[in-house]
Amino acid sequence: MNVEIGKIVNTHGIKGEVKVMSESDFTDERFQPGQHVTVKHSKEEQTFVIASHRMHKNFHLLTFEGVQNINEIEHLKGSKIFQEQENDAIELDENEYYYSDIIGCTVFVEKDAIGEVAEIFETGANDVWVVKGEKEYLIPYIEDVVKDIDIENKSIRIEPMEGLLD
Repeated sequence: MNVEIGKIVNTHGIKGEVKVMSESDFTDERFQPGQHVTVKHSKEEQTFVIASHRMHKNFHLLTFEGVQNINEIEHLKGSKIFQEQENDAIELDENEYYYSDIIGCTVFVEKDAIGEVAEIFETGANDVWVVKGEKEYLIPYIEDVVKDIDIENKSIRIEPMEGLLD
């Protein structure tokens, strides 16, 4: 099964480097040189092998084997990056989930649904879930707020801190 691990948001420099916004908790493993990734753009897919990875201003900068300049990669801006999810490749600890498991879950406060998790971003301290419903909410993935995650039923129960949903 392929899982989304990021999105190419731009190019960087002229030597074929791409700027990637991560959609994965496991970037240390996923963006290692030698890893295979599939880039889906328009209705086409291209498979690349990661040649290098580095961080720059909260973005992942990747180069791909065989890509030497910006002209070979520029058309991929806005494309999503996928990788084969190997069932046992990444051991999840208790209370750890794949982003793909969390995105699409309905978030509840008591019995009221407030929306669905649309995306996740890392802040350094903790992940923040973007929940879209009638309004958009930013929900921190911390023990004080997130009380129950039921992946099977795609539901999450939270207890919002004061002012979180205002």
